[in-house]
Amino acid sequence: MNTEPTPVVRSRAQRSSDSRARILDAAVACLIDGGYSGSTTLTIQSAADVSRGRLLHHFPSRDRLLVAAAQHLAVKRVADTEERVRRVLDADQVGLFERADRVIELLWESFSEPHFWAAVELWTAARSNSEIAEALRPEEKRLGAAIRASMARMFGDELAGRPRFKQLRDLLLTSMRGTALTYTFDPRDPAGDAMLPQWKDLARVLLGP
Repeated sequence: MNTEPTPVVRSRAQRSSDSRARILDAAVACLIDGGYSGSTTLTIQSAADVSRGRLLHHFPSRDRLLVAAAQHLAVKRVADTEERVRRVLDADQVGLFERADRVIELLWESFSEPHFWAAVELWTAARSNSEIAEALRPEEKRLGAAIRASMARMFGDELAGRPRFKQLRDLLLTSMRGTALTYTFDPRDPAGDAMLPQWKDLARVLLGP
């Protein structure tokens, strides 16, 4: 009796999806390790271990590939941050503003992660590259909408339903982004950043009774 397992036959669509995912992952790694200038088509192709034809089939433009890669990673990290918040809150029942503190801490952590620095590389390049700017604009709008929706879920219905929540949300995102940029020339422990207690206090001022 033949007990060997039957080989799994993958469809053309599955193989195409797998190669696309490998290309995106490789592009993200190249963008983080070598910056925009170091993320050449050949470097990404080698890292993904795909043929040039396969790479060009999925992404005819190098710049659009890099934008897609950065957004691919960012969407994943937004979901991961939300999941971390859920796990923390499930494990430790806390009050409204203790919840806000945990969300602010985990949100701030996300500004030290690779997706943020990949985005910074592209934002900088977009200043003098119209193709990147054109590709980034709609993607950043979609990502921004996903982040705002995720923040509302993380803070919870009661806090997110308060009149000044949107003001707090937007101030947190812009302030954290600006503060994180200073780490390019002044690396330090983000957990000890002087802005962290100020962000927590801001939540109490804007969302308090």
